[in-house]
Amino acid sequence: MAKVAPFLVHHAIPSPSLKLHTSPRNASLHARHSTPGVRCAVATPTSNTPITNPTGSQDEDLFSFDRYMASKAVTVNDALDRALPLVQPERLSESMRYSLLAGGKRVRPMLAIAACEMVGGDEAAAMPVACAVEMVHTMSLIHDDLPCMDDDDLRRGCPTNHVAFGVSTALLAGDALLSLSFEHIARGCVEHGVPADRALRAVAELANAVGTGGLAAGQVVDLASEGADVGLATLEYIHIHKTARLLEAAAVCGAIVGGACEEDIESIRRYARYVGLLFQVVDDVLDVTQTSEQLGKTAGKDLATDKTTYPKLMGVDGARAYAAELVASAEAELDRFDHARTEPLRHLARFIAYRQN
Repeated sequence: MAKVAPFLVHHAIPSPSLKLHTSPRNASLHARHSTPGVRCAVATPTSNTPITNPTGSQDEDLFSFDRYMASKAVTVNDALDRALPLVQPERLSESMRYSLLAGGKRVRPMLAIAACEMVGGDEAAAMPVACAVEMVHTMSLIHDDLPCMDDDDLRRGCPTNHVAFGVSTALLAGDALLSLSFEHIARGCVEHGVPADRALRAVAELANAVGTGGLAAGQVVDLASEGADVGLATLEYIHIHKTARLLEAAAVCGAIVGGACEEDIESIRRYARYVGLLFQVVDDVLDVTQTSEQLGKTAGKDLATDKTTYPKLMGVDGARAYAAELVASAEAELDRFDHARTEPLRHLARFIAYRQN
């Protein structure tokens, strides 16, 4: 298995080796767009969805998963509502609640819960880290939409936080959500009997995913790359840090509080990193194939700003083929676990691949 490239390594948290499971049909095409540690295949599927379902049973597969997602979303939304009551100063808490409770797929909390349950933990133990990761994710969206960053006016079909509350309040709301996330893990893990060493490890994992080992690093390189001729290695550095790292932290934190052994944690880490890259590849494809109404945010902005994306480097069909390889690689990491317990995470990878917004 190839060693992970230097741009995949982040401080303090071990970086797994990644190797895509490549179909024979696509193997000969890897050289065209290969990068150290992460190989991508290019093909020309004809599906209008980000990848083609190889079994043709998408509706059947997703039916039970839809119910699972809906059930977890209700539980997570209730927990988030309780975690962030309306307190003084009301304008700050209103701004925080505006974005935190604005809906969304709750993919990151579900990752934490499903990983915890897969290794033998329960939903109650996972809920503090599930909510904390969603708080961090919401902070990143608020800050990402600011005029000094991506300058977006629409998020989840509604005005972005700084449009609704002003730039200063939006910035402070994001800061407050970040601090609340760590407080929530500390208090919640104690309440649910999670051992202190595992709670501390979850805090360290999430903190690394926000700073120089994750979001902040990815965003800095992303901003510095605007208007530049960016290659695939730099693009994947950006998205492994800016997108995949938080998804990875969600799953790993869930596994940690669920009592997973080291080998299981690292398999889950690799699974989540593949899924994190998958999420961004599909996001890039949707940006050029869907409308703003379908996405709930401004479509075509990457193209308008000449931003480097996977479709720009590989073509839309090549990006879809890469997404298919990422799904296969993610699911392969779950083979060491009891199959029945892996169903939510297997379906999650497919859900991300098939999503239309």
